[in-house]
Amino acid sequence: MIRQELNVKLQQKLSPLQIQVIKMLEYPAIEMEERIREEMEANPALEEGRDKEEEENNDEYSNSEEDRGDEKVDLEEYAIDDDIPDYRLNINNYSPDEQPDSVPFSAGISFHEHLLAQLELSTTNSTIRHLAEYLVGNIDEDGYLRRSIEMMVDDLAFQVGITVPDSDMYKALEIVQDLEPAGVGARSLQECLMLQLDRKKSTNSIEHAKRIITSFFDQFSKKQFDVIGRRIGVEETELKLAIAEILKLNPKPGNAFANGSESLMERITPDFVVENDNGKLTITLNNSNIPELRVSQNYSNMVQDFMGNKTNQSREMKDAILFAKQKIDAARWFIDAIKQRNATLMKTMNAILCEQYNFFLSGDDSQLRPMRLRDIADKVGFDISTISRVSNSKYVQTEFGVFPLKYFFSETMMTNQGEEVSNKEIKQIIVQVIQEEDKAQPIADDALTDILKEKGYIIARRTVAKYREQLNIPVARLRKKRI
Repeated sequence: MIRQELNVKLQQKLSPLQIQVIKMLEYPAIEMEERIREEMEANPALEEGRDKEEEENNDEYSNSEEDRGDEKVDLEEYAIDDDIPDYRLNINNYSPDEQPDSVPFSAGISFHEHLLAQLELSTTNSTIRHLAEYLVGNIDEDGYLRRSIEMMVDDLAFQVGITVPDSDMYKALEIVQDLEPAGVGARSLQECLMLQLDRKKSTNSIEHAKRIITSFFDQFSKKQFDVIGRRIGVEETELKLAIAEILKLNPKPGNAFANGSESLMERITPDFVVENDNGKLTITLNNSNIPELRVSQNYSNMVQDFMGNKTNQSREMKDAILFAKQKIDAARWFIDAIKQRNATLMKTMNAILCEQYNFFLSGDDSQLRPMRLRDIADKVGFDISTISRVSNSKYVQTEFGVFPLKYFFSETMMTNQGEEVSNKEIKQIIVQVIQEEDKAQPIADDALTDILKEKGYIIARRTVAKYREQLNIPVARLRKKRI
């Protein structure tokens, strides 16, 4: 039986502007610049330039846009004359004081290009050299060949239709492993170290090192040096020399090359800049590479002409005006979303600055106060998820270096006097204690816990272990060194 019922439900719906702002909050400076470029390509009504009328009425415009919501906007709203002539949009003439400074640099060649250039000098036959080039393409940035020879032979057979015997592929691997830097093309850490040792001049220390890597690699990785010394039957002095030779080797040969030119492409662009002017801190949003946007004058004129011409309103003309209106509407929403994003970023960063003011003045980690996402959310009146989006993947430049915003958020710990301190302060003590420990007898987590309790910090051993792991500090057994 069909019945009609009346139900009342309360639902929360986000406007298109709110959705755009939420997405934009996650973008750091570089991604935001790319997002704007994509929107300008997709929307012809959005163009680069400053709207003078908008600048003059900025306060009035901002208030009206906040109250707009999902209202239907009249077409006459878009009939705006733009006083900026077209020839001013792409101005390239600068005075000597305004000329932007840029530092040219050479990017060099990549790691794989470096390997391929060496193969060009190889005297082997073309078939083996082509296979070697294929192997180079499978080498990762650390310099390792992570895939098995058999798997690559199968790929050539099924994907390219080339049948290659395993023996030819192993010959090509020998050529690749002969390239510089030493150790490239290894399929494991053990093989990588052996390739480097094989290129060294044979001495007693080198021969002992080879034996350790070949027969006692598992014990070496666990730093069981006493076991190794007894099994290979060498004096402690000779064992130390052999271990010293191994420690000189590079476990990631590809990184030695990548730290050069390729690292230039991995620099961090800060989203905020904090400047200290005689104890007065100021925040600037880094928008130097983000263009100012406005609605296209041509599209505005098109709508204006249509509104003034009541006689020529054909179906095609109405469709064109509808398209123009949609693009203008999308452009205005996008511009408003950027303004709200910038306002949210600045409001959040100002709250972080107020909470961590002493740190931004001194750069001392001990001045960092315990701060959670909820603390900032309560202070600025935003949701915790909004603060999380703002702090994620964002960086701030200070006179002490560039820091991720996540760096300023930390857990709260209690001292035996009931005082709240940041867990970063405890981590700093852990690092200091481990740096000053006797390397022959490293301090275990239990002892670290006791030291912290003596200093007045109430903390569990498992928490100490968690902090040590977050600091990328190995356990005491792996920190042990033979002196």
